[in-house]
Amino acid sequence: MTKHDSANHAEYDVIVVGVGGMGSAATHYLASRGVDVLGLERYDIPHTMGSSHGVTRIIRKAYHEHPDYVPLLERAYELWRDLERQHDQQLLYSHGSLALGRPDSETVTGAKEACQTHSLEYEGLDAAEVNERFPGFDLPDDFVGVYQSEGGLLWSEQCIVAHVNATHREGGTIHARERVTDWEATDELVRVVTDRDTYTAEKLVVAAGAWAPTMLPELADVLQPQRQVLGWFQPTTPRNFQPESFPVYIVERDEDDLYYGFPQFHVPGVKVGKHYHFGEDVDPDEMAREPRNKDEAALREWVAQGLSSANGPSMALSTCLYTNTPDKEFIIDHHPTYDNVVVACGFSGHGFKFSSVVGEILADLAVEGETDHPIDRFACDRF
Repeated sequence: MTKHDSANHAEYDVIVVGVGGMGSAATHYLASRGVDVLGLERYDIPHTMGSSHGVTRIIRKAYHEHPDYVPLLERAYELWRDLERQHDQQLLYSHGSLALGRPDSETVTGAKEACQTHSLEYEGLDAAEVNERFPGFDLPDDFVGVYQSEGGLLWSEQCIVAHVNATHREGGTIHARERVTDWEATDELVRVVTDRDTYTAEKLVVAAGAWAPTMLPELADVLQPQRQVLGWFQPTTPRNFQPESFPVYIVERDEDDLYYGFPQFHVPGVKVGKHYHFGEDVDPDEMAREPRNKDEAALREWVAQGLSSANGPSMALSTCLYTNTPDKEFIIDHHPTYDNVVVACGFSGHGFKFSSVVGEILADLAVEGETDHPIDRFACDRF
């Protein structure tokens, strides 16, 4: 495909809207195939306005949501390791993952099912065994855990940086601080208008995160941005919360009452989040960005119960965004009207770990029109 000497030309093979977790990976895998790609990001790269900031994201193979995700995770791990070698920096830290809850909880039973379906080694632990082996935890007696050694964390902002750097090395173009205001498509080309210029391309990839409902009005009814809050709390016994002694985890205290967390990593404090937080649907351009006292209180409710030695002073609080679909599963597909437009959205709070393989899938769909990866469950027309 044609390559250009100038970074300021207006015609490309593929334009990617959104250069966060998914979009940065898409630009990388498109550029690596010789595609003349332009990535457009309305904020800085990386930034703190969307869904990919906050230092870390969980990656795990004991995937309680559904066993069908595991093959995608296997490929995601491979691609993260490839990216590390290109970037010459570790991005994925595997110190294990725990799925915690009562024995009949969906988080525990689903994690076991994923491991058994795909022959992943795992350990079933009772509460006393979890608390002894990982002394940062204070699990109630009726809780159990599923430990899987390959789980861990991704250094999220550095993953985006690595994908963008790879894009540049491979001849792709990225424009930050340039907001897309409109786009239109015909069967032959797409036209993208920003607050700085107008561009045309043969194909368009929309990976706009919480702004996808605006970019994709045909899907707005099944995409709901939601406010999320993360907290970092200083432990009284820091040694119990180092990566080698404290795995990433998801804990289901009751149905629809899930928390997740991380060891200390590169910033002060132990990171904790409440999955779907208050269920607070928002407009990303109008939402309350400053964390509130009740946000911290909601996070400390679990910390006080299950991580008592981490219940020290607050080190940081930060808001971010989920973009949820009705079934909490992804949308990765061609646009419902335009075959030359590919969409990736609605990752519902559990997408970042997949962004490496999603980038590969988006490149497949944009270049080949199809992919060998199993993505039927993510089709637009399921709603």
